[in-house]
Amino acid sequence: MEPLVAERFRNEEKYREGYIRIINPLPGREIWGLHIPDMRKLARELAAREDAMEIVSGLERAAALGRGCEGALSHEEMTVWGMMINAMKKSDRMDLLRRYVPYIDNWAVCDTFDSGAGWFRKEAGAWEMLCGYFASGREFEVRFATVMSMCHFLDREYLPRIFFQFDKLDFGRIESDYLGPAEVKALGGAAAVLASGKGIAIGPSPYYVRMGVAWCLATALAKFPDDTRAYLRHSCLPEDVIRLYVRKARESFRTRDVSPF
Repeated sequence: MEPLVAERFRNEEKYREGYIRIINPLPGREIWGLHIPDMRKLARELAAREDAMEIVSGLERAAALGRGCEGALSHEEMTVWGMMINAMKKSDRMDLLRRYVPYIDNWAVCDTFDSGAGWFRKEAGAWEMLCGYFASGREFEVRFATVMSMCHFLDREYLPRIFFQFDKLDFGRIESDYLGPAEVKALGGAAAVLASGKGIAIGPSPYYVRMGVAWCLATALAKFPDDTRAYLRHSCLPEDVIRLYVRKARESFRTRDVSPF
């Protein structure tokens, strides 16, 4: 992937630092700065090869061996892996996806895959699969279900089911590798947290689930304002998630003038 590294990422330190800060990878996860269109093109080329399954199997083995270590796959390798699944033969996708999701540990990897998985809803058992991930105790499995629901199931048929899943979420039991400000302070600061292999989030954990739910609700407000407001009047969601939802709604040009409640 070296030839695809963006010149600006390679040469401009300020740009590189800002890019990495936005992606916010866990310690040990390198970022090379490849652009999404370049990764998507590479993924399509790899998925079309006769040895595509061997390539994916190699990524699976590398992910298992390098988890939490210096030998971990890069952010771009994780992203291309997901993009390959979206470009693989229909008969292989669901099985490959089940093996991929447990290794997702970053919001950008998660959301890039989800947004490109237009095939998923047509698969038998797709919604049931998401319900299983909603019930997971792992942050990015829950975010995977949340963002996938927003991207591919946010319609009249599934909206009540999505709200039902949100009300069932127990944020206190969802484990996260990203610690919030209070946890960082309790551990003695950012350096101690990063040295332990944990990441840092700007809000309480599981921050990326909280933000994913807020994003989905803001999108629902744009599409189904009355239904969304009715749900929020009696939802079981924590107050901080509601505040994030209001912020997301105000940031979006589609809902900045729409009452969130």
